[in-house]
Amino acid sequence: MLRQIDTILDEIIIQIRRSDDKRSEYVKKLLDVMEFEVPYSTVTLMQLLGIKSRETFRKNYLDPVLKLEIVVQTIPDKPNSKNQRYMM
Repeated sequence: MLRQIDTILDEIIIQIRRSDDKRSEYVKKLLDVMEFEVPYSTVTLMQLLGIKSRETFRKNYLDPVLKLEIVVQTIPDKPNSKNQRYMM
């Protein structure tokens, strides 16, 4: 289990380094507030980061980690579901 987590974190670090600096800063902040395999709602993540704008959160934080496949949706076939959660 620890070996798997270590491997995943190594992959995340490599992917973050490949993305541009500003986005990687947002990605790092988001990953810092998330725990591995714990589902979070959009509202919860925004509160943990101190962000009030859903649009800003989605554009700067959520979309990059989803694109890099660092964070996954719990209901991928319904991305706009009110029950959608995100987890590493």
